[in-house]
Amino acid sequence: MTTTATEDGCLLIIGGDEQRNCRERILARFVELSGGKERRFVLLTSASEEPEKMARPYQEALARLGASHCDTVHTASRAEANDPAMAQRIAHADGILITGGDQKRLMATIGGTALDQALHEALKRRCACLAGTSAGASAMAGHMLASGSAEYVPEKGAATLGAGLGFVQHIVIDQHFSQRHRINRLLSLIAQNPYLYGLGIDEDTALVVERGVGIEVIGDGGVTLVDGRNMITNAADIGDGEPAELIGVQLHVLPAGSGYLLPGAEASARLHRITREAPAPIQDFITNLTKRNPLT
Repeated sequence: MTTTATEDGCLLIIGGDEQRNCRERILARFVELSGGKERRFVLLTSASEEPEKMARPYQEALARLGASHCDTVHTASRAEANDPAMAQRIAHADGILITGGDQKRLMATIGGTALDQALHEALKRRCACLAGTSAGASAMAGHMLASGSAEYVPEKGAATLGAGLGFVQHIVIDQHFSQRHRINRLLSLIAQNPYLYGLGIDEDTALVVERGVGIEVIGDGGVTLVDGRNMITNAADIGDGEPAELIGVQLHVLPAGSGYLLPGAEASARLHRITREAPAPIQDFITNLTKRNPLT
């Protein structure tokens, strides 16, 4: 199936370790969301120390899907990320996939550069599909989960935030979520930053976000939504490394196949499978996910 974007681009937020063999359903959807196999695709590998190794399986998978117009962009320095020719390769793409690696490396290299701006322009002006997997997924938020871990319980200071690319706002994204048992890491952040929603995405699972329309979960796992806006916590009164108390946190789990439209929205070419309106407890969450950033 070929889709055509008419008003805005879309996001494909992938939890990492997506299948790149005969079951490459998420990448097949990436091709579809980008407008079909004849479109122009770019792999952005700036998060990786081994860009060629990172890009190769994606190039092979996209070729199997018939997407023959695939370019790889890697920036090892901010000077390269500010090169107008490099930025144009991004700006003219219909489908852009930000690969995994280290989200801190990605942001240190491209944050605030011409290439960063080209990503936003591709989403807004060309109605491109912008995908991010693993580190690339975390970097898609304005507040990026930069590092940290919490094994048994949420702990104050267990995880840190950094500036991300800002395609979604007031949300922090974690990836490899169930497989690496990252619920306590995400709760640690929410305890200290209750104005943020938490979004955890499992491996080989992706969240399709069409701005102003709705969301859909695809793949093999699920998406966990954490809402701490009305919680009670002692995070302000304890020291770093101490367990945090969180009372009244709302947690929602959306398995693959879930999908919701914003109130009043209609199914689109990209979310043509989705007919249900989002229930009240997650309407604000989905509104934040699908909100159009003034910059994009």
